[in-house]
Amino acid sequence: MADINTFIQTVKLPVMPEAAHALIRTLNDEDADVVTVRDIIAKDPALTTTLLRMANSALFGLSRSVTTLDNAVSVVGMAQIRARALGICMSQVFKLPESINRLEFWRYSMVCAGYAKFLARKTGLDEQQAWLTAMMLRLGELVLSLHSPDIIAPIEQLPRAPGERWKREREYIGFDEGQLTGEVARRWDFPEEVVLALGHCADALAAVNQSRLCAVVHLAALWADQSQDHAAILEAVASSSPQILGYLGLNVNDLRESVPDPEMFSDISALLSN
Repeated sequence: MADINTFIQTVKLPVMPEAAHALIRTLNDEDADVVTVRDIIAKDPALTTTLLRMANSALFGLSRSVTTLDNAVSVVGMAQIRARALGICMSQVFKLPESINRLEFWRYSMVCAGYAKFLARKTGLDEQQAWLTAMMLRLGELVLSLHSPDIIAPIEQLPRAPGERWKREREYIGFDEGQLTGEVARRWDFPEEVVLALGHCADALAAVNQSRLCAVVHLAALWADQSQDHAAILEAVASSSPQILGYLGLNVNDLRESVPDPEMFSDISALLSN
């Protein structure tokens, strides 16, 4: 199999804005505080405007509107504002090929992120780190499209069972989207836990051996692939990869009753504003 570093070197990755790089650095800095994050975002007026629009959308369900970045940070929370800001940055710099439906792609990413946040809450993990990691997962498919645009259509072809896209990617190119996103995240200096979770989340056994964050993103991605039928996905995971649920300490019956409606976190209007 080809070396993933050699593969990435053949692709011209998009240039992330300075605000994104600065926010990524705060992920690795335990001393980074609310003021630091707020000031980084405030230097980018377009990002600030988009974040305020997102904070006032139905996505957050706030009881009052927020009109300033300070309000948004105090009401929504620093970690969530930072994660959403990075999500917006990535949605704006990655261009989707014509063979990928832009609305469906970013809706999937938001739903996957929402499920990951839900599962993180259930398992005591950092909810915003889980949201951001899952939000990034399919960026690897866009990296793949930069290298070999013609193979995206057969990878996306329907019908496509949950998780089948990963298998097709490995068949066509030798890597899955998680591995590619993980390598990009490494080059952008994301925390190592995020890098490793992305790199292994497309493989159930590897996910269990890697980390709970990895396993959470794995399950969230399967749900997002078929969010209309949570029960079917849960039963499939329980029968094919019971170690995932056991590792996370999750109960199928509890999940079946409590899993949220994907419409709660599938508002992509802010991501598509530009």
